[in-house]
Amino acid sequence: MTDFRCRRCGNCCRWEGYVHVLPGEIDAAAFFLGMAPEEFIRRFTRLTEDRRGLSLTEREDGACVFFLDGNPAGCRIHPVKPQQCRDFPKRWNFPGWEKECAGGRND
Repeated sequence: MTDFRCRRCGNCCRWEGYVHVLPGEIDAAAFFLGMAPEEFIRRFTRLTEDRRGLSLTEREDGACVFFLDGNPAGCRIHPVKPQQCRDFPKRWNFPGWEKECAGGRND
């Protein structure tokens, strides 16, 4: 996987599941958006089922709340996106990601 290059297809941003955010990431994203961390938490996060952390919320279609449709796709908070997002696909991925991800297919 050393040759992986993101093609900005956005499929990882549409995948169902948690996008965990840590306190420092919340502070950075809130600052980037020009709001207080408490407002960011209230507007853009939810408590995980195990009640041990926060996750970004999803849009009605299941995509990340910060996902920007387009070709290429984008992220509204790209410069400060959570570590989980930056780590895809090398440190986390989902079953069959290579078929869903343009960078994984290398087409």
